Amino acid sequence: MPSQSNQFIPGENAFLPTCPLKIAIVGAGAVGAYYGCVLARAGHDVHFLLRSDYDFVREHGYHVRAMGESFHLFPQAAQSPAAIGPCDLVIIALKTTANALLPGLLPQLDNLGRTFFLTLQNGMGNVEALARLFAPQRIAAGLCFACINRTAPGVIESYIPGRVQIAGAEPSIPGLALMLAGVFAAAGVACRAVDSLEEVLWKKLCWNIPFNGLAIAAGGISTDRIAASPALMELATSLMEEVRAAAAAHGIAITDAFIASQAASLQGMGAYKPSSLIDYFSGRPVEVDSIWGEPLRRGQAKGLPMGRLAALYALLRYLADNKCPV
Repeated sequence: MPSQSNQFIPGENAFLPTCPLKIAIVGAGAVGAYYGCVLARAGHDVHFLLRSDYDFVREHGYHVRAMGESFHLFPQAAQSPAAIGPCDLVIIALKTTANALLPGLLPQLDNLGRTFFLTLQNGMGNVEALARLFAPQRIAAGLCFACINRTAPGVIESYIPGRVQIAGAEPSIPGLALMLAGVFAAAGVACRAVDSLEEVLWKKLCWNIPFNGLAIAAGGISTDRIAASPALMELATSLMEEVRAAAAAHGIAITDAFIASQAASLQGMGAYKPSSLIDYFSGRPVEVDSIWGEPLRRGQAKGLPMGRLAALYALLRYLADNKCPV
């Protein structure tokens, strides 16, 4: 059962729970499995909702490899939300292409309206999907600026530790973001609460839109090959400028330094394959609408042409729909 006696006490820029949280991980791919394992190692009561990996993980556990360290964890695995039951916190890391499943999965994890929900998903529209099910004051979004891959069944590798930024769906209620940031930080994750959910979403898209997109559209290439191509980097910068313009039209300022940092981040990644590229080559649905389509629609709604993003979105939509080899 959830931690009924939990209280939250002030910590450094956060609120920390006084006892372990019962946490459900819904969507235990690379990101969900990694942060779930880190939180479990920190002492929280973490349950993983698994599908294809269930039998393997039950028998062999998770092997997590991060920068300079590795650990092995035998998790609490379940095949249905009913087997997990009500939780204190539900972390959603499903691909956004599976958001239609949320109404059938999440209510069984809710503890009489006291459960918090944190989406770690890519793109836009995820908070809105959760807000159709639960009160906004119980919802937060976390953006993971990290390189994490599932390289084999039960094997999770973090190439760059990165950081997580968390914002509440209700900016007037900062306590939820502070509490969740405290939980992650206490587990060893570089994490902080931020005021503006919109700012976090648009900033994450400055990386995801060009580099996830070009990895597929340029022929199925890793980030080192994008970084080595002046033509692709010029196109990536142009895409980031379109994202910046759309963000500005929504009241979000993105600095030159931030744009430059996104391009520079490729230098430390090596031959990293973004998650959308892995999904594409694996024959899984690609998050075309949430990462490229929804930001495009929001920019165009403000009167911006978004020509390069429109072309990239159309190409990715065609490739994903027709399973074209690249």
